Amino acid sequence: MTGVTVEFADTPNGYLRLVHPRATYRLQLRPGFDFDAAAEIVPYLAELGVSHAYCSPYLQAAPGSEHGYDVVDHSRISADLGGAAAHERFVAALSAAGMSHVLDIVPNHMARVSPDNAWWWDVLENGPASRYAGHFDIDWDGELEKSRHTVLMPILGDQYGRALESGSVTVARVGGGFVVRVPGAELPLSPRTIEELLTGAAEQIGSVELAELAGRFAELPHARLSDTAAVTRRHTEKELLREHLAELCATRSEVAAGIDAAVERLNADPDALDALLSRQNYRLAAWTTANEELDYRRFFTIDSLIGLRVEDDAVFDDTHALVADLVRRGMLTGLRVDHVDGLRDPQAYLHRLRRACAGVWTVVEKILAPGESLPDWPCDGTSGYDFVTAVDGLLVDPARAAAMDDCYARFRALDSTSFESAPEISYAAVVRQAKQQLMNTELAGEIDGLAGRFGRVSERHRRHRDHTRAQLREAIVEVLTAMPVYRTYVSPDRGVTAADRRVVAAALAGAGAARPDIDAELLEFLGQVLLLDRSGGEETEFALRFAQISAPVMAKGVEDTAFYRYQRLIALNEVGGDPGIFGWPVDQFHSWCAKIAREHPRTMLTLSTHDTKRSADARARIATLAEIPAEFGAAVLRWAKHNDIHRSAALPDRDTEYLLYQTLIGLWPVELGRVHDFMLKAVREAKLHTSWVRPDATYEQALERFCAGVLGDEIFLDDLADFLAGNGIIEAGRTNSLAQTTLLLTCPGVPDIYQGDELWDLSTVDPDNRREVDFGLRRELLASLRGADAATALEHLEDGGAKQWLIRRLLEHRRVNPEVFDAPVHVGLQATGAGAARVVAFTRGELVVVVPRLPLAVGGDLGDTRVELPRGAWRDVLSEARHDGGMVSIAGLLKDFPVAVLARDKR
Repeated sequence: MTGVTVEFADTPNGYLRLVHPRATYRLQLRPGFDFDAAAEIVPYLAELGVSHAYCSPYLQAAPGSEHGYDVVDHSRISADLGGAAAHERFVAALSAAGMSHVLDIVPNHMARVSPDNAWWWDVLENGPASRYAGHFDIDWDGELEKSRHTVLMPILGDQYGRALESGSVTVARVGGGFVVRVPGAELPLSPRTIEELLTGAAEQIGSVELAELAGRFAELPHARLSDTAAVTRRHTEKELLREHLAELCATRSEVAAGIDAAVERLNADPDALDALLSRQNYRLAAWTTANEELDYRRFFTIDSLIGLRVEDDAVFDDTHALVADLVRRGMLTGLRVDHVDGLRDPQAYLHRLRRACAGVWTVVEKILAPGESLPDWPCDGTSGYDFVTAVDGLLVDPARAAAMDDCYARFRALDSTSFESAPEISYAAVVRQAKQQLMNTELAGEIDGLAGRFGRVSERHRRHRDHTRAQLREAIVEVLTAMPVYRTYVSPDRGVTAADRRVVAAALAGAGAARPDIDAELLEFLGQVLLLDRSGGEETEFALRFAQISAPVMAKGVEDTAFYRYQRLIALNEVGGDPGIFGWPVDQFHSWCAKIAREHPRTMLTLSTHDTKRSADARARIATLAEIPAEFGAAVLRWAKHNDIHRSAALPDRDTEYLLYQTLIGLWPVELGRVHDFMLKAVREAKLHTSWVRPDATYEQALERFCAGVLGDEIFLDDLADFLAGNGIIEAGRTNSLAQTTLLLTCPGVPDIYQGDELWDLSTVDPDNRREVDFGLRRELLASLRGADAATALEHLEDGGAKQWLIRRLLEHRRVNPEVFDAPVHVGLQATGAGAARVVAFTRGELVVVVPRLPLAVGGDLGDTRVELPRGAWRDVLSEARHDGGMVSIAGLLKDFPVAVLARDKR
């Protein structure tokens, strides 16, 4: 494997070869694109120049999973993707091409799918006495009597009683066991609870043997007995009894018929069925109960994904054994850890992972807020959202913020009596409202659980034991609302960092300012508990739980709600970003890159992912609107006036309409179906007029009619085309794309290319960004441009070949010169002249990179703008042009191709 950095780790099994990626290529594996399909494109990826395929999760997931994050079995490679044999063929293809791969792993949760998830099935069958009860983050001691010693299963389409009486809940015999069937799911009956069913059948058919067997089932240890001896006995004996019953049914037809007749009578008697279900280790309930009564930790607000207690050594070993084995065998040389903020103690987890996997290259999905640094964790960096934020900010001129504010405000004022009477909007206010709405609806159960824990803490401290549950809840909600980052990382084993103290201090100050009516001493006490300044088991547990809930409050409240409510410039509404911050100065970008070079030179860099709200190319195009706020403002007001004919009863609202116009600009040309699907998802995520939980048919139908009317209106479409062409937006967007792609491949870090993004890709959020990729087209285009010069490459701007050519050229330079890109160096170069602010230039020692910025402002003439190259002779990796050190013209550097990458000429 050439052009990659190789190290060796000393492990109990000998030395392990560690391969650090040169560049990765993200593959979204799914049943329609499995291991064999991935193996077929390996030669193409090798020729493109990446060193590692970067695979979405491929341990066994729920049936039909399109993404792999809903794991049901950590011990098996997905059969839906071809299983272990196909996986070995894929690894062999990579090895033959001199490549390896990185795997996205999911330590935080599993899919609550039974019987596919055998651990979960065992928990449902045996409750606290399950061998896997400790694997899942379940609160077995619920505050409500109906929740104690059971786990909530919110899977019914109607209220429990109505579902039972309608016949949609039934019991069935399967061999020697019994299951409960509801639409779309199957659950086990606890073997200890089938005594009455078997006894009734035995009496009907006069079977002494069956009656004795029924008694033995009833004698099994109770599910509440969770000591090792009782658990072992229950498990061993129930399996023997089940085998005995299965054999009896198979050999004695009258026994099988008698039991089945008893099951039929049970299903016809709602009272008897209710009595049996009330003895189970789970409580069937309507799906709507999940947000308020869920008694297990879940992934964000998805109750079908149940949290794992990976902080427990046994759980870690069970969930990571296969991955660690693949690493030890050299079949896997990199890891990406999904949702690290969901873990109880990310730092401790990463230490354990590093030991288990011998320090293999590892990055974490960690969303860093503005100004936040990655904690001192044993990993190589993040999965790249911070780079997305840095580049998106770089493409936007901070000086245009006021003009874009005015543009947005005037559009929102269309339904007001005057511009002055239009409601004001601030991003901070949008975030506050979104977070609080989330905590009072979808995350209400989690917040109530925190309030209960805080109540138990307060009872232990006399100055706070008189605070009511409502007061404690209010304090928690306000502090969570004011949290400036995703979470804290306090640990009773390591203490509290200065960073965590700053975060909590900021949250307390924000909460106090927003709600001066809340007892200041209570807020102070809450802060002390969060920082472990108050000792005690309840106090520590509350602090750790608070941190785990803080992350989904931020993620769901901001990324999945506020980002769909605030439309000033949607290119900035990206995971890890802050739409309230309008653009980055060039110096700030250089400072960020220099810090990465010093602290995490092997972090992952990316521009598009499976989770980004819009693809990099779409954002690059939309960003150009900030350069022409007057023209854009006039256009959207004109379009709104014309398209009023497609609105009905003032629907959709103006914010949604503003989002639509920016989306069309970013994706054009695009078909109606993709636009409507995105807009429907956007308004449901915004939760203002409709939502996933409570869809409003009237609003959604109005939105559908509006989208269809707008995209079927030839007058509007001609105006849109004239706007794009007249302002050079498509061309400017491509220039931005080539510039950000160059930064991706030359800034400190390991670049990742999302599948298909080597050509122009104009996509929105999933599932739009997971559409099938035409690799045949990409192979043909790559072959046709093999050996092409810059001029020939530029002839392929329309089909994206110029971008693909750029990627291959720069990845080849990385392969041949790994020492240049391994160097922890990034130094900004200051351009001079009238267009200085429109240039980004830096050196990495033996490399100089120059890309344009704000292309609409630049136009075709950079005038007297210059940059000083370091001393020596330089050769452009792209155009082959040669330059001497000293002051050189930017226009001269970029005359052959929109970007320049200069290598020191050693001839």
